[in-house]
Amino acid sequence: MKIKADTKLSVFNTFKTKGVELTGEAKRQRSIITILANNTNPTERTRTGISQRIAKIQGITWKNIYSGIFRDLDEILIPLEIAEEDGRLPLRRGPKALQEKGIPYYHLTKKGMLVALSISEVKNREKLLKEFFSQSDSKEKEYEKIITNLLETSPNFTYSIFQKYVKAFCDNKIKDLLPFDLSKLKYISDESLIIQKEILEAFLKLSKQDKEEAIRFLNEIT
Repeated sequence: MKIKADTKLSVFNTFKTKGVELTGEAKRQRSIITILANNTNPTERTRTGISQRIAKIQGITWKNIYSGIFRDLDEILIPLEIAEEDGRLPLRRGPKALQEKGIPYYHLTKKGMLVALSISEVKNREKLLKEFFSQSDSKEKEYEKIITNLLETSPNFTYSIFQKYVKAFCDNKIKDLLPFDLSKLKYISDESLIIQKEILEAFLKLSKQDKEEAIRFLNEIT
């Protein structure tokens, strides 16, 4: 499928005049990815099923958001290979041609799982991480051990790395999500990563007593 020049993942898009508030498009795409990441039954992974689930949460009529969901899937998520068709459900009513073809339902691709790892609303990210690495090549698997270890001790920091990686892709600072290569972040100026690295390096040099005092200090401000 040919990707249009302006096709762009928008899961981190915010309003320019409202600080960190996500746009409607960003919220829709995050919701779609979250639903597919939860691996719900096929009926809930059709365009209609996704629209109905999101509408129920928002307390609105599903038909009002169906066109937006349709557009996000068919013009953004599928062309970018974030999601793909996972099968078709038989249709008992409606036009004969549609009954024969059935209704498509979707799932996340390997790229999609990587994006899902960057979205805080996704609740089963640890399971997704294992599934992602089960599909990775030898180069990507080099990150598996360190990320898994970090996840046990610093889950917020670990998932923030995925957030920065995917956001860099959304901002056109990374050409493609795959192959998964965190060294791409090295060439992106990110003050928070620099600060975190500085703190870690400094902490490792502290004496045991100084480390305990530093932890007490941080507990007072967080």
